[in-house]
Amino acid sequence: MTATVLMADREGAIERAEAYSPFLKSAAALFPDIIATFRSEGPDAAVGAALAIHSDSIAEKLRRRRHALALAVALADLGGEGSLEWVTAALSDFADAAISEAVRTVILERMPDAVPEGIAIIALGKLGSRELNYSSDVDLIMLFDPDRLPRRPRDDPAEAAVRYGRRFVELMQQRTADGYVARVDLRLRPAPEVTPIVLPVGAAISYYESSALPWERAAFIRARAAAGDTALGQSFLDEIRPFIWRRAVDFGAIEEIREISLRIRDHYAQGQAFGPGYDLKRGRGGIREAEFFTQVVQLIHGGREIGLRSPATLDALRALASAGHLEPQVAAAIGVAYRALRTAEHRVQMIDDRQDHRLPGDARALDAVAKLHGMEDGPALVDWLRPHVEAVGAQFDSLISEREERLSNDPDILRKELTAMGFADVDEAYRRVQDWRSGRSRSLRSSAARAAFEQMLPNLMNAVGTGPDPVRALNRFSDVVDKLSSGVNLYRLLAARPRLADLLALILAHAPPLADQLGRRPTLLDGLIDESSFAPPPDANELAKRFLAVIDRDPFDIALDRIRRMVGERRFALGVQLLAAHRDPILIAEGYSDLAEAAIVALAEGVTREFARTHGTVPGGQLVILGLGRLGGRALTHASDLDLIYLFDAPEGAVSNANKPMPATDYYNRLASRIGAALGTPTAAGPLYEVDTRLRPQGAQGMLAVSLAAFEAYQRNEAWTWEHMALCRSRPLTGTNEAKAKVRDLVRAILRDSGDAATIRADAAKMREEMARHKPPAGALDIKLGEGGLVDLEFAVHILQLTNKTALDPRLEVAIEALVKAGLIDQGADADLRLLSRMLVVLRLVSTQGMEPAEESHELVARLCGFDEWDALVTAIDAARRRIASRWAKVRESE
Repeated sequence: MTATVLMADREGAIERAEAYSPFLKSAAALFPDIIATFRSEGPDAAVGAALAIHSDSIAEKLRRRRHALALAVALADLGGEGSLEWVTAALSDFADAAISEAVRTVILERMPDAVPEGIAIIALGKLGSRELNYSSDVDLIMLFDPDRLPRRPRDDPAEAAVRYGRRFVELMQQRTADGYVARVDLRLRPAPEVTPIVLPVGAAISYYESSALPWERAAFIRARAAAGDTALGQSFLDEIRPFIWRRAVDFGAIEEIREISLRIRDHYAQGQAFGPGYDLKRGRGGIREAEFFTQVVQLIHGGREIGLRSPATLDALRALASAGHLEPQVAAAIGVAYRALRTAEHRVQMIDDRQDHRLPGDARALDAVAKLHGMEDGPALVDWLRPHVEAVGAQFDSLISEREERLSNDPDILRKELTAMGFADVDEAYRRVQDWRSGRSRSLRSSAARAAFEQMLPNLMNAVGTGPDPVRALNRFSDVVDKLSSGVNLYRLLAARPRLADLLALILAHAPPLADQLGRRPTLLDGLIDESSFAPPPDANELAKRFLAVIDRDPFDIALDRIRRMVGERRFALGVQLLAAHRDPILIAEGYSDLAEAAIVALAEGVTREFARTHGTVPGGQLVILGLGRLGGRALTHASDLDLIYLFDAPEGAVSNANKPMPATDYYNRLASRIGAALGTPTAAGPLYEVDTRLRPQGAQGMLAVSLAAFEAYQRNEAWTWEHMALCRSRPLTGTNEAKAKVRDLVRAILRDSGDAATIRADAAKMREEMARHKPPAGALDIKLGEGGLVDLEFAVHILQLTNKTALDPRLEVAIEALVKAGLIDQGADADLRLLSRMLVVLRLVSTQGMEPAEESHELVARLCGFDEWDALVTAIDAARRRIASRWAKVRESE
């Protein structure tokens, strides 16, 4: 922008202010130096000049500064040199400074020699988010610390605090010839009709922890320790943070926000119709609905994501879009609309410095507002705002829950409704509904829970009724209902998110392991409220960092329970991703494996630190955990246990450096035992994994942790062929990069020296026969243990690896690729492995007994495995098993 254009814009702003705003015209006459400074030096200099005004009277000084600042900021705004954020920040910063000076003044008036502390000012509303407008009230909560409040010896602390509070309000809002500083609104404090205007901080904390109403959570999204004793204020906010940001979504608070908005719409009905007289703040599609819309989404996700807790509306919209919780175009539309509405509100308030939010109904007055903004007339202003109002209104309408349809209480009508929903066994569905309505389940004993349950019931019953086995799904949901101690939040969640009802019906009908998890922890559904839960899972390194951050932050026992919950949530989410066909089952298996690896790495590190506090460390030594089987091959299923071997590498004769030294063998065996307990011991959050350490040297009779040297000696001199086959799918999970490389190199060396080919083939064939006798297939569809199943393919691959000393990668798909390149196996082996692996991953989640899914789940299993129908999947599986059986026979019998 050239200097000439800039000066023209400034002159235009001054001219419009004096022509159309009586308030700004009078301010210009009172503060000609502000006009001159703005004209020659710009907005920042004009604001600086306003804030430099001095007077011996604090009341006069603050009022004159406020008056001059309003002029300087208005000119910058009208001239296009001050953005909405700049304008609101300038007004908010002045309010903070004025409040701080007023608090200090009222204390020193009564206690001249005291340190002005012990009173904190919490800003809420637009001051809390630093979005103050020209004529806004300041919403404050005043708190005091009885032990630190300055007072005279005979003064009661509470009475002294109220005395300070009354004087503060008088100093801020009493009108004089110089105007006022700010109107103070203290009605957002706890129970304002019965409580004093200044509250003890302890009483306020108790209120918000135990008695606060849901809507007060939303108010505190924009809370800030703005003035006075800010350390006291911040400690209060830190203490009540769990009340504001709850990890488990409280849809009661969200519903209350909706109801408040509906009541506002009803109360200000005459300001709803857009046009002259429209209420920019409270009208449909107005400022408040833009703010409420943003806050609802923040409340849903902010308990789990700290980065979404921005108090300012525009900042929050950007954060929500960046995190994937709002469509970018939606966030952008709301943001643009919010700027336009706030700007129009400012123009209305500039006219006479009144707390007014309505577009004038009078045509001449509306023209004045439009011309102040630089538009031709009132209709042009209305046309400018119309699309923004519609954009906000449409988005907020999607949040408002009108009275939902309820299932009838009349028996005959209810049966007809259930029939229409698809229930073949109407009597059983009717019996379930009546049983829930009886209130026998403790989760349905409160009136709030029953109301929320009735609200969500039509959605759930519709989803269940169209499913493959409605009665079985209802039975499982009854288990969830019966196990809940309080169901109100789950029922509200399902009512607010109908898509979740469909997903829940899918879980209940097809996935017993997920239904069981949900029965134990219904809050697992909280993690599925948006598409981010279906994003690709983080890799093992990223997950381990997240778990280690918990260990670094919390005491270890708390961190352990927290990590158990995080793992449970992630396993549940992976299962739902599989069930909902959001990801290939093979990628889900990798996700399960990465999750287990991350848990092992983090818990091993945490346990090692705790163990070292008491027992020291072994200088030069470290523990390496070797993962085998499906964990080693990154192919875990939902039901897999963890095959582990604990190895340690330490100098010969090493002992720990504690007061009571331990030999390295004892040290690492005790450490390994504790790691195993951390991984496998059940707690209130449930166990992490079943841990199997029987693949260690000497099996269950051997030591839990063995030295690297002893492991090498055993593997070279005593191990059976099947133990070397197990090592083919091993990989080190913990330890330094150097230690893991050392173990990998050792394993490869052992496998390359594993014996002659004929012995390997004979031992493997004998072992497979023993397995068939002692662990027969669970059914005809047992694609793991049955003939031509995954075990046969694994045996074939391992024999080829050991007899040819090649393709020694723990991942079967990588090993097969190398064997294909070497001409040792046909190219179809990879496709057969992937088909059977997909089937196994799916069946571990949805099958019942004998690896055979219920008939009602056939179509789902086929679809998840990439087939249109069940018969086509079975035909493909049978063909793959015949090919695998042929490969196994060829490898077993080759010379």
